[in-house]
Amino acid sequence: MLFELRAALAVTLIVAGTIFANAQTVPDNRAEITYSFAPVVKRTAPAVVNVYAKRVVRSEGVNPFAGDPMFRYFFGDRGMFGQPRERVQNSLGSGVIVESSGFIVTNNHVIKGGTDIRVSLSDRREFKAKVLLADERTDLAILKIDPGKEALPILPMGDSDALEVGDLVLAIGNPFGVGQTVTSGIVSALARTHVGATDYQFFIQTDAAINPGNSGGALVNMAGQLVGINSQIFTRSGGSNGIGFAIPVNMVKAVIKSARAGGKIVRPWVGGDFQDVTPAIAESLGFDRPQGVLIADLNKESPLLAAGLKRGDVILTVDGKPVSDAQELDYRLATLSVGDRARISYSRDRQTYVAEVKLIAAPEIPPRQQTLIRGRSPFTGLEVVNISPAVAEEFNLSATAEGVAVSDVKGGYAAQVGFQKGDILMSINGVKIKSVDELRRVLERPVGSWRFVINRGGRMITGQL
Repeated sequence: MLFELRAALAVTLIVAGTIFANAQTVPDNRAEITYSFAPVVKRTAPAVVNVYAKRVVRSEGVNPFAGDPMFRYFFGDRGMFGQPRERVQNSLGSGVIVESSGFIVTNNHVIKGGTDIRVSLSDRREFKAKVLLADERTDLAILKIDPGKEALPILPMGDSDALEVGDLVLAIGNPFGVGQTVTSGIVSALARTHVGATDYQFFIQTDAAINPGNSGGALVNMAGQLVGINSQIFTRSGGSNGIGFAIPVNMVKAVIKSARAGGKIVRPWVGGDFQDVTPAIAESLGFDRPQGVLIADLNKESPLLAAGLKRGDVILTVDGKPVSDAQELDYRLATLSVGDRARISYSRDRQTYVAEVKLIAAPEIPPRQQTLIRGRSPFTGLEVVNISPAVAEEFNLSATAEGVAVSDVKGGYAAQVGFQKGDILMSINGVKIKSVDELRRVLERPVGSWRFVINRGGRMITGQL
């Protein structure tokens, strides 16, 4: 038995040695010993810039005598020590030049609220930047600087869908303001969702060190192509823990296209409420594993409905790319353009079908009829609109929502009651609110008390005043 075990080990070692000999050879010169990312860095680093944004922040002054009745008698509730104060707050991030004429991509959170935005190139030249587009939903922004007649170095864009887990990548940015820094790592995971504050969550996860200041910087593959914009880190200490997230470059391409078209993003709308397929749902549908996205409901204007899909169908792929959850479906659609035709495969009654869906912009039917509520009621100060697919998309409401939504709270009694932007007014004093005109008629009736129901993020809230 011992002899057999030794023989088996000997065979294993011989085989392993043979495989190793075939796969690798001993380096015989200095060039073969040297392993460096320097060639990739030389091509890509000049296109990565530093972004500085200044914003004015107002804060209420602290009054140490606020509770003193004598002080309040002479100086009132605010007092000389309670005046609002303004201070300048500086934000630091990175950016990537994507067009030689001066188009730069960065994160929206880097420049949000900025009144003076400047870009510093790798050669230390500095330019004042103009914001062409700032999109909070994707956390991306497009800046423009004027380099004159000089063509700036650019970073060519790759295909983030071609990335695989284990691919080598470089992160280039300005962490902590120390200056341009390059870190290396691998793609740790793809299609990460539920990890950030953007609406379209489909992040590339990397273990290349990313720290504050890297936001907006480049994630580069070994071909020297931009594959992502570094956006977020997972940290408990404020520093890198080896878990960083980048926005895929295919999403960046869609935002750049909108910036070129005039600076307004019009995303494709399919008019559906969707649900992830859980193991229990998969079993009930006859699937051997969870896959796809279940259509929970469709708006009557939905292009999916027009293409033959219906409630209960499970969307499996978009243009041949599998979708495993509702977040991934949102991402796939957001990288397409209005007017495109998407090939969508779906499952119904254990059969697979393919539909060609023409992508449209969310229609504004009915017209929003934006109205500011005046008078004396708990709703005074509300700005309200009729809910259309466009309004539902804007305020992140259900695709099948109807009625009247709060578009803003301008003050008045409504602010004291606690209404919020995006609330849907369901009923007032037992009357269902179907339109802005219906709301105005209800508010014109003399009443002694008010009972109302609102829908806030799917939760029904009842109030009485």
